[in-house]
Parts: sequence; C-alpha cells; structure tokens
Amino acid sequence: MSTPAIHVEGLGKRYRLGLGMNPSQSRAGSLLRLMATPFHYLIRSFSQASEAETLWALKDVSFEVQPGEVVGVIGKNGAGKTTLLKILSRITDPSQGRARLNGRVGSLLEVGTGFHPELTGRENVFLNGAIMGLHRAEIKTKFEQIVEFAEVGKFIDTPVKRYSSGMYVRLAFAVAAHLEPEILLVDEVLAVGDLAFQKKCLGKMGSVAQEGRTVLLVSHNMEAVMGLCPRSLWIDQGGLKADGPSREVVKDYTASCLELACQESLEGREREGQGVIGLTRFSVRDGQGRPSPFVLCGDAVEFVIDFATKDGQELSNVLAWMWIRDHLGQPLTCLYTRLTGQDFDKIPGQGRFVCRVPRLPLAPGTYLVDIMARALNHPTDKVFGAARLEVAPGDFYGTGRPLQGVGTVLCDHSWRLES
Repeated sequence: MSTPAIHVEGLGKRYRLGLGMNPSQSRAGSLLRLMATPFHYLIRSFSQASEAETLWALKDVSFEVQPGEVVGVIGKNGAGKTTLLKILSRITDPSQGRARLNGRVGSLLEVGTGFHPELTGRENVFLNGAIMGLHRAEIKTKFEQIVEFAEVGKFIDTPVKRYSSGMYVRLAFAVAAHLEPEILLVDEVLAVGDLAFQKKCLGKMGSVAQEGRTVLLVSHNMEAVMGLCPRSLWIDQGGLKADGPSREVVKDYTASCLELACQESLEGREREGQGVIGLTRFSVRDGQGRPSPFVLCGDAVEFVIDFATKDGQELSNVLAWMWIRDHLGQPLTCLYTRLTGQDFDKIPGQGRFVCRVPRLPLAPGTYLVDIMARALNHPTDKVFGAARLEVAPGDFYGTGRPLQGVGTVLCDHSWRLES
C-alpha cells in the first residue's frame, strides 16, 4: 500500500459560542484582573469554561485519500466541509485528532484567499507560488497560462483590491490549478463566476484529475461532483455520514435533502382540455422503484403520473404519453402508450400511469416534461411543464469516464476497424 496523500484520524474542531471579546477579556485585562483578585478570577474562569455553549463544527472524522484520487465533499451549509478544508490547509488547528498530508498543497477556499489586496495580480501570482514552495523560474513557466486562463491580462499589473469578485476568483483558481500542487483543495469555486467560467473550471478540474494529482473538491454542484469524483464524502452535522462511490453517496444525500422534490403536484399548472381525467401528480422513481429527485443517465427510471377521473367513474380506451423537452423547449422524445401498443382498455376512478425506461439515453442536464392523458371520445388533460427532470452523470457507456460535451441524446454504439 502506498502512503496516503491525506490521512485524517479522529479529527474534531470545537468553537465556543456567545463569548464575545471585550476589553476586559483581552490579555492585558485578564492580567490586571488576575493580579487584583486571583481566586475570584480562577473561580470565574473555571465556571465560564464549564458553562460556555460549544459547537462541534467537526467531530471524530476519519478517512484516507490515496495519491491520485479525486474525492468530492458534500453536505448542507454549516455541515463542516469548509472547516475540514481549513484544517487540511493549516489555516486553523484541530481541537482533537490529527491530519497528515504528504505532498505540496494548493488550496482555494474562498474568493481572494491568500491574496494581498495591495499587491498587483502579477505579484500575487508569484507570492502564492512562493507560499507553495515553488521557485521563481517554475512560476514564470506557468505565468502566461495562468493569465490567459483567468482572462485578466489587461489588469494583471493592477492591485487586486480593485478587482471584481469574478476577476478575483478567476485568478485565484488559475493559480491554484496551474501551479501543479500535488494535493489540491477546492471549496465551492464553481459557485462563483459566470456560466462560461464555470464550464472552464470543470474542464480544468477534469484535466487536473487525469494528471494524477490528488483533489478534494467541496461543491453543491452534484452534477460536477459525480462527473469529476469517483468517490465522495458526505459530511453531516460535523460527522462523516457516508464515504463511498459518488453515485450512491450523492443519491442518498440528495434524497435526504429533497424528499418531496421528486413529487410534483400539478395543481395550478398550465393545462388545456381538462375533462373527465385529471392528472394530479408527477413523480420519478429509480430502477428499484424508490422515489428519487434525479436520475442517472444510463440507469433505469420510472415516471409516475397520478390521475383521478371525474366522479370516480371508470373509463375505457385510455391513452397516456409524455414529451421530454430541452431547456429551450425543443422536443427530444415522446413516450406514448400507442407507440408501444399498451393503451389501457379500462382504468379505475383513481390510480397512476407508470412509464418505465430501462436505460435513460439523455446526457446530464435539466429537461422539461409535458404529460397528457386522453380517453377516446372524452376531452384531453394535458399539463405543460409538469416537472423538471434532473439527469445526473452516469456510466452510460460502461467506461468509468465522465460524460462531457456529448450532446443531448446518448446512443448505444460500437466501433471497429476494417481494412
């Protein structure tokens, strides 16, 4: 076994709440108070220590990351993700346990971290490189790539205090990604900047991962986590709740946060022709029939449409179908009972239509769903924009590689060479 790039054992960080500093609590004030009333001061100090409310931002967290692994860190706001990265970056000390990193560390924890506001962009690039232990000549070889990636060429000799937040984060990410640390710690870089920059970051993170460097990525972008990170850690209330394949960890985490997101009530939606059939709810299940807030491309999925007929009457010769459209509203595919020869001869007064897709052929992204049901000789009930369908990266082709820039529809195919 190789030496782990990151070894975390029993890590914990405790903060005291409600003990704001005032002049009497400064070191000078404490010394004067100690000299005046030593016994009273000692009693008061012990009582404060026992009565103070404490918060464990992290508690008893243990894991290892091997060299070359790319690991995602997910969890709700306030779960302890950033605290973990700050400890690993040696910005703050742990209250218990230990963390050992083997290799040169680069970190991007928040906008402008490590930048001196009075220095220019050029000076900050060299300063950050020096902090990472690089020689000036090494930094110069990467300088042009950094400036080009950050798109701040005209402002590189301007003090960074005059940069916008977008310029700040572009330059900070470019420095962290291009100076080739052996361990890269990134916290929510994809949450800042425009869409073009976010896509650029995703591409760079993908290339960094393929170069064999160790990456710990904190993000709320589940699509990015599953696309870039084969493994993920789920931090919840300061503890490590799950550690495993990103596909499973992200699904469990998202389901816990969005238990009702996968069940869309259709009340108040735009619709036409409402008659004896009323479509009441749209929901999504995974291949095992469990409610799911998103689906993975290449996985089995079930679309469930709840309905109720007028006055609870039975109806004959009923058709059901779905249109899936892209974010611009262009239709991509139609799922229709008549196409499969499965129209319903008779339906009860209340029930649900279930459409199963054994292998979802859509690339990662967000799609819109229209649904409709119709009984022959009765008005149609069609609901426009019944739900948003979230498709996350999955191993559609069985290669273990993330899907990027592959269009919208995925097709089973193979290649061969003939001469």
